[in-house]
This record gives sequence, C-alpha cells and structure tokens, in this order.
Amino acid sequence: MTVAADAVYHGAMRDFDDVDAYLAASEQWPAEVAALREVLLGCDLDESIKWGKPCYSLDGSNIALMQEMKNFLALMFFKGSLLDDPEGVLHDQGPNSRAAKRMQFTSVDDVRRLAEVVPVYVEQAIDVERQGLEVEPAPEPEMVEELQRRLDADPDLAEAFAALTPGRRREYHLYFSSAKQASTRESRVEKYVPKILAGKGFRDR
Repeated sequence: MTVAADAVYHGAMRDFDDVDAYLAASEQWPAEVAALREVLLGCDLDESIKWGKPCYSLDGSNIALMQEMKNFLALMFFKGSLLDDPEGVLHDQGPNSRAAKRMQFTSVDDVRRLAEVVPVYVEQAIDVERQGLEVEPAPEPEMVEELQRRLDADPDLAEAFAALTPGRRREYHLYFSSAKQASTRESRVEKYVPKILAGKGFRDR
C-alpha cells in the first residue's frame, strides 16, 4: 500500500495502542473520524491500528482504512476497484493504484449523508474477501532504456532485478521513467543499483 504525499501523519507514523489514542491525537479531522468510526463499528468489523491508522478487518482480512489527508478524510477500501459503485462515491487512490479506492469526507455532514451507504460498500468488500477475489496485477511496464542498458552490462544486477517482486520492479520502472531527461534517468538508475543488488524495493530502507 502506498500513501499520498498530502497525508497527515501523526508524529511520522506514530504507533497508537488503539483508535481511542489515535482519535485523541487527531488534529485534522477528529470529529469526522469519530463519526465515521461509529458507522464502521456498526458493520461488525474488527478495529485496530495498522500503518499508524484506524483499520477495519474481518477474520484477518483488511477491509478498509481511514486516512487523514490534507483536504479530506478518506475511507480507503483495499480492493475498491472490485466494488460496484452505484452511488459514484469511490475515488482512485492515485494514478498508479489498481486495487484501492476511497470515499472522501470533508465534514461530519458528509459522514451522516453517507451513513447508510458506507455499510453497503463494506458488505460488498466483505463479499469480495469471502469469494477470494483478487485484483489482477498490473502488466509489467516497458523497460526504461537506461535501466535496460545497465542490466545488460551487469549480469548480477540483471539477476537481482529479475528476482524482485513484480510490485517492486514496477515502482522502479515508474520512478525511473518519470524523469524527462536521459541524464536524470541514468543517475536515478545508478543511485538505486545498491538497493536492487540488496534485493530491496524503491521504498525499502
């Protein structure tokens, strides 16, 4: 899972014992979090803190996650792309996200307005999990020319890159290809060679 750059972090991904502690520390959308939490607790989901945020799951399967963003409170469905959206309330998580989609709230009134809609979408998400449905993986992006040259010149690097998970390879492709100039792409590739050789992804430490 990726988090958008405008997400509001509580103490840079601080760990909270429970959602009560999280809510006590919330400064951006505390009233909206409290109102949405009440709706979600009525859906018979298990509540916990994961990735520093309130997460709602069933039998160990993650269903939805609250995200306090700069401009709205989000309820992110992990497999939102597999849900029907008759109300037109699901938004893409980001340009490179295939699975996750989210509802957005900017007031307690927004939460109240969707208080009967949220459980319907939660039930859909539960059905998706029970059926074992999975989002199809994204196709492998076209190889960045600068990366391909570097892999051709170094068999060990090529082997290490091939051994990465598809998701990690995709993140590298997206990052390298986002640079407009060839010199920038080359320097980015070179910078991440040690990480690739270590079997790490773009975001791994």
